[in-house]
Amino acid sequence: MADIRSFPLARHLRGAPTLHVRHVRRGKVAHEGTGLSFFFRPLSAVLSEVPVDDRELPLLFHARTADFQDLAVQASVTFRVTDPATACARIDFSIDPDTGRWRGTPLEQVAWLLTETAQQQVLGTIAGSLLASALADGVGQIRDRILHGLTADPRLAETGIAVIGVRVVAIRPEPEAEKALRTPAREQMQQDADRATYERRALAVERERAIAENELQNQIELARREEQLVSQRGANARRQAEEAAAAGRIEAEAQATREERLAEARAAGTRALGEAEGAAEAARVAAYRDLSQASLLGLAAKELAASLPPIGSVVLAPDLLTPLLAKLTAAGNGSAATTAGTGAEVTAGN
Repeated sequence: MADIRSFPLARHLRGAPTLHVRHVRRGKVAHEGTGLSFFFRPLSAVLSEVPVDDRELPLLFHARTADFQDLAVQASVTFRVTDPATACARIDFSIDPDTGRWRGTPLEQVAWLLTETAQQQVLGTIAGSLLASALADGVGQIRDRILHGLTADPRLAETGIAVIGVRVVAIRPEPEAEKALRTPAREQMQQDADRATYERRALAVERERAIAENELQNQIELARREEQLVSQRGANARRQAEEAAAAGRIEAEAQATREERLAEARAAGTRALGEAEGAAEAARVAAYRDLSQASLLGLAAKELAASLPPIGSVVLAPDLLTPLLAKLTAAGNGSAATTAGTGAEVTAGN
């Protein structure tokens, strides 16, 4: 809104950069443009003020789909007055020279024109679509349809209004229809959640089974290796026993060989000793061969006396000494001695 200050017999108007002010005096345009500041006489001045900035127009209307379901469409239209002179000629943008306020409601007229045109485009689009497809793909279709319909409307072009953009904020069905549409989706989501739960449980069971099989395989492998270990220990013990038996056999054979050789050596020694003793005996016999019987008897007695234990006393009977003395006497140098008596007692001591 322009700022108007009162002075005696005159008024001063100060505009804004986004306001197009048109001053007509006596049927002619005295001032026209944006951001103007000028004096005027209130009795002869006709002032019009047109906003040239971008304006947002919220839209909310209802439509019915092809399957007789109501939809609430919430959108927003951005528009701008591109030809203020034409807009002033088609719509009443005049302002009070004392207060600077609009005498009418020009922006409401523009909004009504835009709303009616957009609603007509939306009704035609939604009427040919089902509720599900309108909710799924209706945002882009409705936006494009509104934008195309507003830009192609000749009334807006003739009024000097241009549509810059259209945004569809939401498309909502009735609560009962929305609940009915949500039910299959929720059921599908619940089914997907149950399927995910079952798959997770199945995966957990499969993993537990794999773990159990792995543990069983480990136990089987441990049992097999334990069996191999027992077999290996048995084979080692058997090999040790065989080696011990072989070592014992070798030792026994060596011991037998040693004993056999020792026996042979002993036998050879005994044989050599016997042969030596035999040779010595033969030599002795050969030496004794030329001796007389009496000498042999004497040597025999000597040998016998040497091998006998010490004798403290000897009792000789006459019948024993008589033949012996006779033989000794006959074997001597011819001397003879005769000892007579019934008995004699000889005592000898060491």
